[in-house]
Amino acid sequence: MIARRRFLAISAAAALCSSGARAGPRAGQRTWRGHALGAAVSVTLSADVGRFGRLISRIAAELRHIEGLFSLYDPASALSRLNRTGILNHPPPEMVALLNQAARLHRVTGGRFDPTVQPLWQALAAGGDTARARRKIGWGRVTVDPARIRLGYRQALTLNGIAQGYATDRISALLRDEGLSEILVNIGEFSAVGGPWRIGIADPAHGLIATRELHETAIATSSPAALRLADGRAHILDPLGEPGRAFWSTVSVEARSATIADGLSTALCLAPLDKAQSILRHLPEVRRVTFVDDAGTVRLL
Repeated sequence: MIARRRFLAISAAAALCSSGARAGPRAGQRTWRGHALGAAVSVTLSADVGRFGRLISRIAAELRHIEGLFSLYDPASALSRLNRTGILNHPPPEMVALLNQAARLHRVTGGRFDPTVQPLWQALAAGGDTARARRKIGWGRVTVDPARIRLGYRQALTLNGIAQGYATDRISALLRDEGLSEILVNIGEFSAVGGPWRIGIADPAHGLIATRELHETAIATSSPAALRLADGRAHILDPLGEPGRAFWSTVSVEARSATIADGLSTALCLAPLDKAQSILRHLPEVRRVTFVDDAGTVRLL
């Protein structure tokens, strides 16, 4: 589903202490590894063997459910049906919740986060008419309410810049509800319960550029050059200008919500530093942002 994130997930996982856990893992700590939403997945927690197996079954079922909502490659998914028909009556509440988060990010980022870039992505991938595709971009033509989601004429959505964060939050909440207090969830983005957990931030050109200790927080990282289109342009598409245009080599966002961290890390790749500062004033749940420029210089907000 989100192939562009796989590099980021793998790079970050390689920088973790103790293969996905903090240094010196405690007795009884176990890690499950799998694949979902186009990313390598790992969940580390403390539980005996029997309970661990039961929890992993619940996690796997929840991930299948989320893929059934947001996958672009499953023609039966809620997102595929919406893109195909332009309307989704009685949408799943998870879809409504996530699109409301997307709407907020679109608003506060000045349109830099916009799921309606999907037709442009398709045109670039297929060598189609990008000018025509760009005219379909516009979140303002999307309506979302609990009864119905409607797209503008021939619009289509991609949630690839936010769905992994949403899945990360869902799995973290599921495990919290089970009474667990020491958890690290990695679905391309990371959510830490308890801690501290030590996470590495990697850049495609400059390698490991920082480590972070997470405690009751999430982190998401975007790197435009982690995946390039056929014509060599970076994969993060600018809804406001030329596709492939980015100000940063890597942006990593630490926030209470992995959903917000995920979407914001994508949008901030397209924002100069002064605009990023303005955006962050509207997002009090964001704790820190790490920017890496093309020369490897690191800046913090």
